[in-house]
Formats: sequence, structure tokens, C-alpha cells
Amino acid sequence: MSLLDATTPAGAEHAVWRAAEAGRLLDWAAGSRHPLGGFGWRLRDGALDPARGRQLWIGCRMVHSLALGHLLGRPDDGTGAAAGVHALRTAYADDVHGGWWADADRPGEGRKEAYGHAFVVLAGSTATVAGVDGGRELLDDALAVVLDRFWDDDARMGVESYAVDFTDSEGYRGGNAAMHLVEAFLAAADATGDDAWRARALDVCGRVLTEARVLGWRVPEHHDVDWRVQPDYNRDDPRHPFRPFGATPGHAFEWARLVLTLAATYDVPSWFSAAAVGLATTAWSDAWDGAIGGLLYTTGFDGSPVVRERFHWVACEAAGAAWALHTASGDPRWAAVYDEVLGFTREHLVDPVRPGAWWHELDVDNRPVEHTWVGAPDVYHALQSVLLPSCDLAPGLAAAVRDARSA
Repeated sequence: MSLLDATTPAGAEHAVWRAAEAGRLLDWAAGSRHPLGGFGWRLRDGALDPARGRQLWIGCRMVHSLALGHLLGRPDDGTGAAAGVHALRTAYADDVHGGWWADADRPGEGRKEAYGHAFVVLAGSTATVAGVDGGRELLDDALAVVLDRFWDDDARMGVESYAVDFTDSEGYRGGNAAMHLVEAFLAAADATGDDAWRARALDVCGRVLTEARVLGWRVPEHHDVDWRVQPDYNRDDPRHPFRPFGATPGHAFEWARLVLTLAATYDVPSWFSAAAVGLATTAWSDAWDGAIGGLLYTTGFDGSPVVRERFHWVACEAAGAAWALHTASGDPRWAAVYDEVLGFTREHLVDPVRPGAWWHELDVDNRPVEHTWVGAPDVYHALQSVLLPSCDLAPGLAAAVRDARSA
């Protein structure tokens, strides 16, 4: 029987492990609090890397994570989440032009990106559901900025980035930002009760799934301003952590889970469920190393490997997709996929020396490296992967954790 079946001895042991691992991950997240407010980039020895500052996406993910910890009954996490919300409303916020700095340590530098602003919505949504002080105010501000600056109502898609004063709109449209806008919109719908956010998520998913279907269920990541696919984008920078060349199986897994969550809460086209299966099936076939385990980072649109290193977040999203597909359909093959991914995760990604600091990157022989990811700055993917199997597909994670605690 699968680890997803908590009625078996193996499944029960796995549920205990997941709960303990959630605590370890949250402890690691709490340790990334920055003395100036917000959160920093945590290295493997536990120190914060001053060279990497207080990046917006990390600060938001930590608020989201600690707010989940608060919902799980960890009182100190509520304090950490509230401090993070306060920092997002002060140190990270641009009081002149609106929106949020890419790095609170470097105000006025960089660009204002849909990616980071989507995570402000996610942080505000989870903080709102958790009852964290300032959460609803942060969410309202973030939704207003996203609608005003990062949502193209004609295209029914996102706008990628601007200069800090919201001029110089970038002539690029990315699948990564689009995916995280969908995630943010679903969380906002849970937090506000407004289905208009699910309607926007539906439009984004419809375009992305239509494109992926044409490409054999591989998601095109890069587009021009008119949403025409740019297949050669970043060919010379294939290991880019946010905009890599080619197809990214980890994102296909993530899209599959998000689509199934949307389908569980909103009226979607009947073919969306089959699309989720197609995305995950192709991603698994392309990325999983059947000899020694592990999921590679990127492929070409023919499925051939491009970057063979294994990133922890890809395994987390594969587990999440397998859980979602098994929950939605009962198909045992997804339970088997889940078991394979979790076996690999526990053997290779969980660091027994520094609990909570999962290895972020492995080489082709599954040995820890730091080619693309330095340190252990992120717990968001790992935390969600250990919490989701205790939930239903709907509502979203924060609301599901809240409802389980109050039942």
C-alpha cells in the first residue's frame, strides 16, 4: 500500500514523519528572520548571507510558511509571521511609487516583478486566513497593486516587470510568473471569498494548458509581449534559477496540482483534468531517473535532458502533483509515483545533520552541490509537500489547515 494510505503501518509512520518534518522546516524558516526585519538568505551553516540581502520572494514565502505554522498551533510562528507582515508593509514597501522592492536591503534597485508581487499576495492571503496581525491589510494592498500594475485585463494574463517607478514595462512574458499568479489568485479567493480571483486563474490556466497541449504536454516558459512562444530564450543560460531555457518538468508538476485545486473549487472545462494528467505524465517520463532516482531540472521540447542537476523543489512539486492526481482520481499509479519521490526525498534531500535544511541541489549522481542554489534559503516547497497529503484538494492549503485544526 502507498505511503498516502495512513491506515497502513507504513502510511501511519509516514504521516508521523511528515508532521515532524514540518516542524523542522518551520524551525529552519524561523531562523532566517533578519535583525532589520523580514527574512534573509540562509546558508547551510545557519548564517544569513549579507550579500544576498532580504529578497522579496524569500520574505513572502517565509511569512506564508510561518503563518501555516501558526495555523498548526505553533505560537512562536504567529509572532514571526506578524513581524514578517510588518516588514513587508514597511521595509520592503515603496511608499513613493507603490509596490514592493525586490530586495529590502537595496531599495530603488532592480525591477518590480510579477513573480515577487504574486508572493506578496500569497503571504497576505495565508496571513489573513491565519488571523495574523496586518495580514488582511497587506493582502488588500497587494491585490490592488497586482490588479493595477500586473494584470492585463485584455490578455487575461500577467505583466512581467517594470522599472521601480512602474515605467519601462518588460517586453517579456513568463510562464513562471503566470503560474505563481495562479497560485496567488487561488489563495486570495480562499482568503476573501471572491470568485473573481478564480476566474482570473481559470483564464491563465486555459492559455497555458492550450499551449502545453500543442507541445506534447510540455509547458512553454518564455513569450514575447504578445504571448508568442520564444523557444530559444536563455539558450545560453540554461541553469537560470527562474527563467531556464527549455521546458521545466517541476513547473509542469506544479501546474498540474494548481489546475486540480482550481477544478475542485470552480467550474472549469472538462478537459482540464486530462490536461493535469498529461502534464504530470510527461514530466515524470522526461525527468525521472529510473536508475538511481532524482528528477532533472530542464529538458528540450522533445524531452531530451538539458540540465541534469536535481533541485529539491522539483521533487517537492512532483510529490504534490502525485498526491493531487491520486486524490482526484484514485489512480494507484500516482500513489506509486508519490512513494518513489518520497523515498528519494528522504534518502537524498533531507539533511540529517541540519534538520529542516533540505539540500537544494544535487548533481547527476545525487551528491549535494551548489551550482545554482547556494545554501538553504527556502522551505516553502518542502513545507507544502509534507502538509498537502493531510488535506483535501479544496480549499487551498491555508484554509485546509485552518479547517482541520477547528474540526
